[in-house]
Amino acid sequence: MRAVIELANSRKAGPVQLRVISERQDISIKYLEQLIAVLKSAGIVRSIRGAKGGYVLAKPPNKTKLSEIFTALEGPFTTVECVVNENYCERIADCAARQVWLKVQDAVMDTLRSITLQDLVDSTKGKKTLEYSI
Repeated sequence: MRAVIELANSRKAGPVQLRVISERQDISIKYLEQLIAVLKSAGIVRSIRGAKGGYVLAKPPNKTKLSEIFTALEGPFTTVECVVNENYCERIADCAARQVWLKVQDAVMDTLRSITLQDLVDSTKGKKTLEYSI
């Protein structure tokens, strides 16, 4: 997430090289290469070739929701197995705990859907306080 925020913060400056992101965000270059490959495949970032090349966001920060980034990097968010696999447990029909986990999962995803990269950029520059509730 920090790497993508770095790209959003650097949007007006043009492409950012992985080495720069690595240094600014204290992320291993090897790990960053893996993350960027996944983000590129998901259409969240794109690469620019050439001497002044690097990576940029594929779309504006105000059009990129955190849920897209999270899902690309982590896969679908699930709290417990029975939330996504109804055959996992025979108690599913009357399980009060499952209902709680469904609400938690929905709240987390709703929060991630409600925040854009632009919201994070604005909050780091003191322009805006993030508003969310779970």
